[in-house]
Amino acid sequence: MSGLSIGQVAERTGLSTHTLRFYEREGLLAQPVRRGSAGHRVYSEDDVDWLGVCIRLRASGMPLTDIRRYTELVRAGQGNEAERLEVLRRHRERVLARMHELDECLTLITHKVGVYESRLGLRDDVVECVQ
Repeated sequence: MSGLSIGQVAERTGLSTHTLRFYEREGLLAQPVRRGSAGHRVYSEDDVDWLGVCIRLRASGMPLTDIRRYTELVRAGQGNEAERLEVLRRHRERVLARMHELDECLTLITHKVGVYESRLGLRDDVVECVQ
C-alpha cells in the first residue's frame, strides 16, 4: 500500500506525530486514515492537503470544536454547503475582529517605539506622551 508514514506527514506539515494521532482521535481528518498491512497509519496526499486546511484554521484561532464540526460537514458530502459557509463566516468575523484589535495594538506599540527612539536621540519627529 503506497502512501506516507506518520513521520513523513509530520515532517511535511510541521505537526508532531502526537498531534497527528490526536487529530485523528478527535475526528479532524476528512477521511479515516488507512492502515498498512502491519497496522501502521498510511496517509494520502489528500490527507496532507486536509491537514493543511486544519493547520490554517487552527492558526487563525478556530476552536477545535468548530474544526471538528466543519470536518463532519465536509465528510457528510454535498448538501450542507450553507452550514459549512456559516461555520466559516462566523470564524472569519472572529479573525477580522482580532486583526482589528491587533492593528490597534500595533499602532500603540509603534508610537511607543517612536517615543523611546526619540528619547534616545535615534529620531526627532515624535511627539512624546508620558507612560
